[in-house]
Amino acid sequence: MTGKRGKRPPLVAEKRSKPPAKKRKPARPARRKAARKPRGPIATLLWPFKWALILLWRFLWGGAVAVTLIIVASVIYTSSTLPPIDELVDGRTRGSVTLIDVRGETFAWRGDQFGGMIRARDVSENLHNAVIATEDKRFYWHFGVDFYATAAAMVRNYREGGNPLSGAGGSSITQQTAKLLCFGQAYDQTVWDSEADYEADCRRTTLWRKAKEAVFAFALEVRYTKEEILTLYLNRAYLGAGSRGFEAASQRYFGISAAEVSVPQAAMMAGLLKAPSTWAPTRNLARAQDRAATVIRLMEEQGYLTAAQADHAQANPATLSESARQRAGGYFADWVMDTAPSYFTQDTTEDVIIRSTLDPRIQQAAEEALTSVFENRVREGSKAQAAIVVMSADGAVRAMVGGRDLTVSGAFNRATQALRQTGSAFKPFVYATALDLGLSPFDTVTDQPTCWNVPGSGEWCPQNYTRRHYGEVTLVEALKRSLNVPAVALSERVGRDNVRTVAENFGIVSDLASGPALALGTSESTLLEMTGAYAGILNGGSAVRPYGLMELRLAGESEPLLQATGGIRERVIQEHAARQLTWMMYQVVEDGSGRRAAVDGWEIAGKTGTTQAARDAWFIGFSGDYVAGVWMGYDDNTPLTGVTGSGLPAEIWHETMVRVLDGLQPTPLPMEVPAQAQPAPPVEQPSQPTQPRRQENLNLPEAVADTIINELLRQLQGN
Repeated sequence: MTGKRGKRPPLVAEKRSKPPAKKRKPARPARRKAARKPRGPIATLLWPFKWALILLWRFLWGGAVAVTLIIVASVIYTSSTLPPIDELVDGRTRGSVTLIDVRGETFAWRGDQFGGMIRARDVSENLHNAVIATEDKRFYWHFGVDFYATAAAMVRNYREGGNPLSGAGGSSITQQTAKLLCFGQAYDQTVWDSEADYEADCRRTTLWRKAKEAVFAFALEVRYTKEEILTLYLNRAYLGAGSRGFEAASQRYFGISAAEVSVPQAAMMAGLLKAPSTWAPTRNLARAQDRAATVIRLMEEQGYLTAAQADHAQANPATLSESARQRAGGYFADWVMDTAPSYFTQDTTEDVIIRSTLDPRIQQAAEEALTSVFENRVREGSKAQAAIVVMSADGAVRAMVGGRDLTVSGAFNRATQALRQTGSAFKPFVYATALDLGLSPFDTVTDQPTCWNVPGSGEWCPQNYTRRHYGEVTLVEALKRSLNVPAVALSERVGRDNVRTVAENFGIVSDLASGPALALGTSESTLLEMTGAYAGILNGGSAVRPYGLMELRLAGESEPLLQATGGIRERVIQEHAARQLTWMMYQVVEDGSGRRAAVDGWEIAGKTGTTQAARDAWFIGFSGDYVAGVWMGYDDNTPLTGVTGSGLPAEIWHETMVRVLDGLQPTPLPMEVPAQAQPAPPVEQPSQPTQPRRQENLNLPEAVADTIINELLRQLQGN
């Protein structure tokens, strides 16, 4: 049986719920390409060189990196070679000479003075602030180079002179210190002719030098602290008048340490940094004070001073110490430096102390006397010069004035360097020879027209200044009147060679004339030589060697290396001859051509001298204690107008010795009065005008007035 089954229904999948359809993001609208902007003309021109410029940029960038690495390496290397600051603070290539007077006080400096190391932390706060305010107000903020100040200075220099590297300003204290250290290069005599050339080369400004300066400045900042750099600067800076460093300058100008200076003093020294020679207070105090006023204003602007403190400092400017203000003995100091061995003076590498014979009281007396006479007795605008030397009987020079300018150093010294004819000031050596050979002051010589034959020149017939002759005259009368013919006759009588020998032995080392004119002082000599020769007469007939150095030693040492080499030497004439000559020269001042040199209460001996055409005028004389010589004339040998040795030179001598002898007990002259001497009749002194008018001289020529007066007296007595 077949049974039929019903048809199965078709398989149908089980209905399931559908998962929610994912939300589609809305389709982004299609982007539209922006239109390319057209290139500019420059970009168009550079477009072909695009890759070249990219390469150039990468090259420059790489080069900058390389240069930076080189600079860093240079800075690190340079800093590693720098020694401790103690070895750098004294950068002098030569030493100094300090000159001390008889009181033990310093009166002059030569060479480069270094006052000893002083650290930045030890100087006066006033000085610290003045230097920072003046030289580098951002010193504590930059790393060796103040780029802002440098750029500003370059712009200013370009506007003023066209060269941005030429001019002042911009250098930081660190950069200035780099220059002071000469970038670590020491002075070498085989490379530079002098220390000045070395320093000038170190200061030379070029682009390469500026780069080297910057590298060295960075190295200083790496090696030292700010205070150590400032210490180097304060000790190495030159501040004028031979002062190296602020300690030396403080001692030089104010006589105190740099740790003690006031605001005005600190401002004055800080102001010297830009131009030490120009603004040195010893050269021009007013100019230095003006510069200091600017520094004080800077200190106030930067907050280092209150308004009240600044006003007080401005109202009380710094002044020099007494020793710096006097500036005495410049000519004397130069002479001592020349007489000492050069390896202890001009060429010394050590610090030397010289104790000298200078007496500041006598030096001041000579300077005041010269100034007084030229201000009151010499016509305004005169170029005439004068020199003075004062010494003791043993040749110790106590004062020296080499010219009218009393403030100079290294100038021409007319007391030691000017060779001038001596005129009648030479005659005492003629009479010294005669007395030493046994003649008496009362022996006679004939004053009459006389001629002498001079080989190669023919006859020579000298005349007296008065153009008159007086017959038989004693030696003392001939010297007192300064008669020429008797002096020549006496020289020929005792032997011209003997006269020359006596003069040379007394210390006149210059060439002496060989003819009969020797007796009239036609030979040339210096004032120092002549004054020293007269000292031999005062001390009893022994020669002296003028000297100014008593002792030389190194700083810090107690034992001297040199001691006085001058003083009394061998005897030249017998003592009784020197004593009689002193009496004869005493008559010159008492009753002869030298009366204007007389000093009330003192016995004075001396001799006038006037050369041909009055080109030179002299007076040299002595008291019982001191010998003084005065010369007057023109540097170019122009004749003086109305000046003779009995006039202005005698007055300068008088003014000098009045001051020198003031307050001293009168010392009698060591003279021997001849037995035949009789009291001379009193001679009326010509009245002097109370208000002389300003001219070179109001006197009659030498011996003219004396001769006229004496002649009139003789005629009156004869009648």
